[in-house]
Amino acid sequence: MNIDILLGLQWGDEGKGKIVDAICPNYDIIARFQGGPNAGHSLEFNNVKHVLHLIPSGIFRPEKLNIIGNGVVIDPAVFKTEIDTLGLTMDELKERLVISARANLILPGHRILDAAYEHSKGNTKIGSTLKGIGPAYTDKAARNGLRTGEIFRKDFREMYDKHMKNHLSILKSYDYRFDLKEYEAGWFEGIEVLKEFRIMNTEYLVNELTGKGKKLIAEGAQGTMLDIDFGSYPYVTSSNTISAGACTGLGISPRKVGEVIGIFKAYCTRVGSGPFPTELNDETGNLLREKGYEFGSTTGRPRRCGWLDLPALKYAIMINGVTQLFMTKSDVMSGFDTVKVCTSYLSGGKECREISVENLQIEPVYIELPGWNENISAIRDFRKLPENLRNYIKFVEDHTGISVRMVSVGPDREETIFR
Repeated sequence: MNIDILLGLQWGDEGKGKIVDAICPNYDIIARFQGGPNAGHSLEFNNVKHVLHLIPSGIFRPEKLNIIGNGVVIDPAVFKTEIDTLGLTMDELKERLVISARANLILPGHRILDAAYEHSKGNTKIGSTLKGIGPAYTDKAARNGLRTGEIFRKDFREMYDKHMKNHLSILKSYDYRFDLKEYEAGWFEGIEVLKEFRIMNTEYLVNELTGKGKKLIAEGAQGTMLDIDFGSYPYVTSSNTISAGACTGLGISPRKVGEVIGIFKAYCTRVGSGPFPTELNDETGNLLREKGYEFGSTTGRPRRCGWLDLPALKYAIMINGVTQLFMTKSDVMSGFDTVKVCTSYLSGGKECREISVENLQIEPVYIELPGWNENISAIRDFRKLPENLRNYIKFVEDHTGISVRMVSVGPDREETIFR
């Protein structure tokens, strides 16, 4: 089994980009399988921070093949901007990156529709990133999308105009003003940049290379609790963020999957609307936000912060079939005399541990654990971590039944402890 999956177990922003970059030496191929420019994967090395939106997090590693799979939706304008800011030559990029011909394109009309839909909801906004993700997946499901492989067709511009005409007709029903030229800016330039890359049936490539012994890590975007089926619907993204999504998003059989690596923060965060049982609307929540620099990589919005939610974490582990856990942001937790962990919920006066379909008013039930005050960013040996932090990790392991095999002690790729 030469294919492993790495994904987030919370509401996104778990630090997947850093972890993929850190474990890249163990793999030959890094592949994105869902989502689009609504994702923001942050990597930091040599004191430089990089934020990736569409391109897999292995792009900075020489001799690694990066694949944008068929399950991803691509905005050509965002792709061009990302290419321009990576600091790599086109020759390096073209050698390291392959794009699925089956990946759907995000059109300017999708972004306008996204904004119009969100605007029309008023106070019931979902919290969309306004990147056109939902409308693009809607067109894909309705069998009305444009695929990346079609950009080479002679009648591509006519196809584009037809789709835009349809989008503009829908927009007539909404009281929303927009400048089409503003939304189209950079889009066709991005199409020309896309044409310079290898666009192919990547499902054949993935199965051929892994069949020959090459190792692949499937890089998830967003998090399990934002999955279109199993997340806190309707406050979710528009794709399957769980491990099963890697199979449909890359064209691989479940029988070929080995490890499923689940990433979680030592605490919880969420961007946008939706239920968040352990949210802290107090000084502690503000302190977590400031210490962890909890602002969206894609939107810049301040993230909602709260204590670790074990029922939600165990649910995500179950849905994904997680085989090992990686914990990030443990350094942010330093400095608290005590830390809390939610172990169950109270709903209607009754204790429960299940994630409900209904957005019921629930109250978290906490257990308090001793905190730690030491600066742990320079530690590279698990045994040298503060005893209370090790006890915190053991508490998580005991309640989930899964080992925490990696602990992140800072944002840099070197600030990582593997057990």
